[in-house]
Amino acid sequence: MAVGRAGQRPEAALFAAWNRRLRPPLELVELPEGRGSPGEIRAREAAAILAALPERALVVALDPAGISPDTEGLARLIEGWRAAGRPLVFVIGGAEGLDPSVLARAEVRLSLGPLTWPHLLVRAMLVDQLYRAQCLRQGHPYHRGGRG
Repeated sequence: MAVGRAGQRPEAALFAAWNRRLRPPLELVELPEGRGSPGEIRAREAAAILAALPERALVVALDPAGISPDTEGLARLIEGWRAAGRPLVFVIGGAEGLDPSVLARAEVRLSLGPLTWPHLLVRAMLVDQLYRAQCLRQGHPYHRGGRG
């Protein structure tokens, strides 16, 4: 689930290319960006996010203050999340970030590192990491971890 619409931008094509590799592919839910002051934007986007979440969802919020595992660690986390048997939803906020109400609903906060990334690019980066995790589970050599 992501705030903002990618449309025909190159970032959308990048996301789609990696998503086609996943089995099953992700279902991307795009929500409109909020308008107003930063607080109003976060509140409006939070209302849309919380309303769109499946009731039993295990929510992983993309948050710079979250945990930052390496790829192998993320693969182990995903394995545990999948074993929970609940819908797994990754939430990517908009330019103003995620409202505290969304962070409170999340069971996990995940960081892709301390750098600031364009939100549309985060989608492609996340789906690549999910594909790598899938490859690790299947013993496929795509990841090539540990190379300098």
